[in-house]
Amino acid sequence: MTEWQLRDVAAIACEGVGTFGLGVFSEIFGYDRTADGLPGFDFAVVAERPGELRTDTGLRIRPDHGLDRLESADLVVLTGCEYSDPPSRRLSGALRAAVDRGARVLAHCTGAFALAASGLLDGRRATTHWRYAEEFRRRFPRVELDPDVLYVDAGPVVTSAGTAAGIDASLYLIRQAHGAEVANAIARRMVVPPYRDGGQAQFIEQPVPVGPDPLGSVLGWAAENAAEPLTVEALAARANLSPRTFARRFRAATGTTPYAWLIRQRVRLAERILEAGDLPVEAVAHRSGFGSAAVLREHFVRERGVSPQAYRRAFRTAPVPVGAAG
Repeated sequence: MTEWQLRDVAAIACEGVGTFGLGVFSEIFGYDRTADGLPGFDFAVVAERPGELRTDTGLRIRPDHGLDRLESADLVVLTGCEYSDPPSRRLSGALRAAVDRGARVLAHCTGAFALAASGLLDGRRATTHWRYAEEFRRRFPRVELDPDVLYVDAGPVVTSAGTAAGIDASLYLIRQAHGAEVANAIARRMVVPPYRDGGQAQFIEQPVPVGPDPLGSVLGWAAENAAEPLTVEALAARANLSPRTFARRFRAATGTTPYAWLIRQRVRLAERILEAGDLPVEAVAHRSGFGSAAVLREHFVRERGVSPQAYRRAFRTAPVPVGAAG
């Protein structure tokens, strides 16, 4: 099996394509940053029938490429469109052919409907925009839908939630292919965070809390002290709330539980330590609050899909000593 490369990207547009979503992928993969020492991408907008299309806001675009352009793509992006009808046999066949030859497919927002209708999500975990979750479950019961997250990596196929979640998924794929330093540099250029906490549940309409919210300072303090033996009870006490009230308000504000949020902070701390040097995994585990290498590996693999050792091999940014092999 060859290592996946990310150099050639094709974004599929259709009538009513999301203007923002298409712009996201055009900005990330279509903008030339090679003068800054960042990798360049061969980017193309593709349509099943090349010609003029209108976006969801009425802008006119004219993709010059047909589906044959997918044959060279390392990454095929299914942008958010109106998928009330199943995709054509030609489009479904092109998506399956891309996966079969080793490309990856990223479905953005409602693009997950077309991907699921092509059979490529059967038995896999996926996400889509939260407002379409019930319809998605009804139409595709063989897909394990998780509407609370920003994106899901299910091997050759990746699905992301609505609008800005396309940025999160794209930066994730760039981290996989080109390393954290490249992804972070692109994020800085776009003035967006390289990671976002929580999931899309935090964006579902909820009552606005009345009065000062004690969570902000507690979250900041906990993030800076993630390696400490923190508990929900201790965090609740710091916010002057009962543990039950704290947990409820925490989920309402972040879309996740205090425990899951803390695990993510510790994984990120472990990432920074792994990227910066050669400490043994056991030492990394202690410095990031996991206590043991086994616990670190368990959570790291669950969150990032790779072991801590594999992550360090891929993303290590510390300078290699002069004369070192490789």
